[in-house]
Amino acid sequence: MSVADQKYSPLYFLASLGAGGLTVTFFMWLMFWVPHPGRPVPIFEDNLALLTSGTWAQQAMILGAMAGISIFGFLNLRLLAFNLGRFSTFRKSEGFATFFASNAGSQILAMPLALAMSVNALFILGLTFVPGLWGIVEYLFPAAMAAFGVIGVIALRQLGGFIGDRIAKGGFNCEANNSFAQMLPAFSLAMVSVGFAAPSAMSGNPVTAGASIVLATFFMIAALIPAILALILGTRSMMENGINEEAAPTLMVVIPLMTVLGIAMMRMNHGLHMHFESHSSAGDTLTLLTRLISIEVVFALIGLAVISRIGYAKRFLSGPDASAGSYALVCPGVALSVMTHFWLNKGLVTAGIVAKFSATYWAISAVAVGLQIAMIVLIWMLGRKHFAKIPENALPA
Repeated sequence: MSVADQKYSPLYFLASLGAGGLTVTFFMWLMFWVPHPGRPVPIFEDNLALLTSGTWAQQAMILGAMAGISIFGFLNLRLLAFNLGRFSTFRKSEGFATFFASNAGSQILAMPLALAMSVNALFILGLTFVPGLWGIVEYLFPAAMAAFGVIGVIALRQLGGFIGDRIAKGGFNCEANNSFAQMLPAFSLAMVSVGFAAPSAMSGNPVTAGASIVLATFFMIAALIPAILALILGTRSMMENGINEEAAPTLMVVIPLMTVLGIAMMRMNHGLHMHFESHSSAGDTLTLLTRLISIEVVFALIGLAVISRIGYAKRFLSGPDASAGSYALVCPGVALSVMTHFWLNKGLVTAGIVAKFSATYWAISAVAVGLQIAMIVLIWMLGRKHFAKIPENALPA
């Protein structure tokens, strides 16, 4: 039996989310280092062309990216299947009603969050490994939007049920809200938003792109409202009661939220430019990305300072205790890595501040890759702690 089997929590959906996020980090290599003229994203044929005619370094990069995408794409789907099975059982258990009535009830929105990430991961797997996919992509966009629509409805119903119960019956413990755990619903809705935004950046059909922009905007606003409320209420409780040590990683949930919303905005801006004559300059994009990455760095510094002060790593990572919430540490590192790639390539390079493939370019890229490697190590450590089969008498507290 593993720790995840014995102490199941919906927060284990974050394990699937983290693996999906690492799939995206490897796709960033292909996105920005493989030429893909005439298309917003690289496809199998672009990778194959460079794999057969590129330098040994380019070939090694493509093989490494493809290996990473396949490994973490598989892990994403495997962990999703595990969680869906366990969550179904958990919802039928006697303790679920008590769980849902508590502050922790909002954790169920980790399920649509992980589902939305898996749809993105499947699309990346298709682009990377399926020949000729781009020829039928216009047929895939409506199907993907339908999938995100179903996931969005699930997320809204779950959030509505949680908030509706709290407002109708009360019972929300503001004293115990001493973290940013209640920002999870916002993250879930934001992931749906970025999924909806993809066709606006890639579709050649203005109707598809327009529908994409409208739906992505709705879920972006739906994400921002609970995010702002959770930020204010959580900060107030932490200032009064101190941080909930087990939930300390949620201090950095703002980082993936900013990355996801930032990518959604960039996708929509591209669609508005291509189809609706709404144009933004390289300076506008640089400003947007710089503001977002600045917010992320600030929250990373705050989160790391608090986590270090309370000794979180010694207790929950390398120490005797186990918490499903530890997987919340993977998302900020992955998101900051992805945002660094976008800030560099779509911001600094496009604005002419940094030359592509210069020494400065590779120095900044090394920061993104370093964060990626650190998160691979972290997800390996957490996998051993939470999913490895161990004797029941050796299970951590």
